[in-house]
Amino acid sequence: MMLDATECERARVARDRRYDGRFFIGVRTTRIYCRPVCPVRPAKAGNVGFYPSAAAAEAARALRLIDRGALDDGSVEQLAARLGIGTRHLNRLFQRHLHASPIQVAQTARVQRAKRLLDETDWPITTVALQAGFGSLRRFNAVFAAVYRRPPSEIRRARRS
Repeated sequence: MMLDATECERARVARDRRYDGRFFIGVRTTRIYCRPVCPVRPAKAGNVGFYPSAAAAEAARALRLIDRGALDDGSVEQLAARLGIGTRHLNRLFQRHLHASPIQVAQTARVQRAKRLLDETDWPITTVALQAGFGSLRRFNAVFAAVYRRPPSEIRRARRS
């Protein structure tokens, strides 16, 4: 089902029972999600997002945490526990909605942060690797080269010329 934000917002504020189970509401400030009939005071409209299923809302929460570095110094197991779901369920959600594992998503986010830092700063490559969330320069070089098919130093040199 395609979600119409205006219709979802009306149903959320009215706690319209006809919409129960048709979509879920994710609240950015509290990092929870609920159904349209939730009895608590509605969150501000600017703080909510609408999802077609509870699974999609959980995946979106996980994505935000990964983007903030949850897997840079933590494990998938810790992320799942933080979300209140099992590791296998988290992996299934990622496969179903993103066709990638949480580790693959985190690795892509790290590489993108590193590329941005290489382009926007003159930091040493070691500093870029650590700031992007890589645990070691060796791992950074390997992942970066696999994604961009050239080492980070070559990207940096190309930018300077």
